Amino acid sequence: MGGLMFILAIGIAILAAGWEEVRMGFYNHWYVFLFALVFGAIGFIDDFQKLRHKANEGLTAPQKFLLQLAAAILFIVLLRKCGILSPNLYVPFFGVELHLPWVVYLIFAVLVITGTVNAVNITDGLDGLSSSVTLPVCAFFAAAFGWAWVKWQQSGTAGMAVFAAALFGGLVGFLLYNHYPAKVFMGDTGSLFLGGAVCGMAFALDMPLILILVGIIYIIETLSDIIQVTYFKATHGKRIFRMAPLHHHLEMGGWNEKKVVFVFASISLVFCILAFFGVMGRFPAL
Repeated sequence: MGGLMFILAIGIAILAAGWEEVRMGFYNHWYVFLFALVFGAIGFIDDFQKLRHKANEGLTAPQKFLLQLAAAILFIVLLRKCGILSPNLYVPFFGVELHLPWVVYLIFAVLVITGTVNAVNITDGLDGLSSSVTLPVCAFFAAAFGWAWVKWQQSGTAGMAVFAAALFGGLVGFLLYNHYPAKVFMGDTGSLFLGGAVCGMAFALDMPLILILVGIIYIIETLSDIIQVTYFKATHGKRIFRMAPLHHHLEMGGWNEKKVVFVFASISLVFCILAFFGVMGRFPAL
């Protein structure tokens, strides 16, 4: 439940620094914060159940999925009603928008959100890993929303830049206690909140496909898990990886935790820098 540390800090930061946006009638950053908070609450219930029953099982998989599904649907509908989100998919670097029927877009968005949130949760497997990988993602969104505001005066983007910056600062503070050897762990409370925040920022930017780049580590970690389970079942016991997800495979191959975290965070940083050029393509300088 250590994630409560940075969740509280972020709430205070956006209340103070994002108040001017609220006065102007822009609530984008609060929508995203509350959306992430719902996922954090799901994680908190899961963590609490594990502590209460002194077992490694909290909420069941169906219970988690249904709660996440409901949160995702409500969030996407809210963004659509508020005019923050369009039912079109912008493809970074190609300058193409795919026009989708609203129902198709909603299904796509829900699948992306539930998948990404759980991918961030899977990545939280080593001391400081999820925090370190997400730091460049927060920096990317802070820069992206800042760029959209400075170049296009996009409504609500200033508040979103504040949110992304607050999340970055909160994670830096948390890493002081979460780096190897960790004294505090974020638990599902923190990792599900992070997943919700990352997804929320991508959809608030109206560029969900950018998650393919900024979330590259989340995707690799999840794919390694899926591949391992699928291959294990198909071959009746054989494995591709020593252990899944990938960070455990590397550990068993001789990498220490610090090396895994450094390499994964570096990869995340490189892809986030690349992703920023995709944002510049959508919001070119005037």
